[in-house]
Parts: sequence; C-alpha cells; structure tokens
Amino acid sequence: MSLLKEKDRQHLLKEFAALREPVKLLVFTQEVECQYCSDTRLIAEEIAGLSDKITLEIYDFVADRAVVEQYGIDKIPAVVVMRGGERPQDYGIRYYGIPAGYEFSSLISDIMMISRGDSGLSAEAKAYLSALDKPLHLQVFVTPTCPYCPPAVHLAHQLAFESEWVRADMVEAIEFPHLSMKYQVQGVPRTVINETTHMEGAAPEAMLLTKIKAALAV
Repeated sequence: MSLLKEKDRQHLLKEFAALREPVKLLVFTQEVECQYCSDTRLIAEEIAGLSDKITLEIYDFVADRAVVEQYGIDKIPAVVVMRGGERPQDYGIRYYGIPAGYEFSSLISDIMMISRGDSGLSAEAKAYLSALDKPLHLQVFVTPTCPYCPPAVHLAHQLAFESEWVRADMVEAIEFPHLSMKYQVQGVPRTVINETTHMEGAAPEAMLLTKIKAALAV
C-alpha cells in the first residue's frame, strides 16, 4: 500500500524533475522491524521510485555492523541523505525516527539541496563554517505534528552540508523518549548543541550561529 497520496506523488515528480546531481538514501532498519522502521523504509522506497536521480540502500542495524559503524548510526530507524553517483559524499545529515508529517518536507528539502549542490546559507555563514575546526553535533528534537520543526531541521542540515566538522540529526522525540528525557525536551523544536547547549524554537540562521559560537568557545 502506498503511503504517498497521488497528488503528493505528482507534486514530487514535478519537483524531482529539477534534480541535478544524484542523491542517495541509506535506510537502517532490522530483520524484525521496529515500530516505525517499516514505514520509514516504505517512505524512502516510494521517494526513490520517483526519480532515477535518487537511489536507495537498505541496511540491517544488527547484521551490517561495518556500514552502521561507518556512518555512526546508533539507533533506528535511521536515514542518511548523501550525494550519490560516482562521487558519493556523506555530509553528516541524519534522520532518527520516521520523517513523516511535517518532517517529510525536511527530507524533500534536503534531497533538493544536495542535488543542487548549494546549502542556501548566507555568505557570512558559509565563511564561518569553512573556517570551522572543531566538531559540532546538532540534535534537533521534533514531532511529526510540529509545523515549526522543519525549518529548524533543515537549517541544521544546511550547516552540516557546508562543513565536514558538522553532524546534524533530526531526532523524533516520541520515538526516543530516553533521549527526550536526557535532554529535557519539553517542547519542540529543541536544538541541542554539543550536548551542553540548547536552543528553543525555529531560530533564524544568525541566532543559531551566535549560539553555536558561544557553545564552541566554552
């Protein structure tokens, strides 16, 4: 059974007609699929079926340990969005939890960004990220029903696209309650910066960069 409505399929077919560079999706699930694993896999399969510019690889979290470790996957369901083709590149863009509801738009935005080859960030942000020399880990906690979450997720993924030092995770708060408790997530979106700092809401680029600079200066 298709998870995408026909009108959504037609809309994506038009959007994907503009894809330039190939994009690859890696989905991590397991033999006995977890509660949201099968739907995450099905979403990725349907997306990949809409364009020959999008390829899909599916891995078992238990059996494919080498690949799991290569991409630093520590929970499932997980999706890696990266450049495909003859010059594959992992940008550190991760989805932990089903990219459904409002977060489906984040996934599509990331696919378009990677294929376009441009993050869309300001010149100032790109200059800062090009000079970055410290690891930066962003975890954006979301729920599928949150309309303010996709901008926060996509901004974090834009930063990851620009720098090899940045890893940016969407984390679905309901699916990973132990992490929501650990990081005291009481509302979404909540962006956790390097375990020590956090930001509430869908902050604009300049505000997030200010927070990141302060966190990295500690």
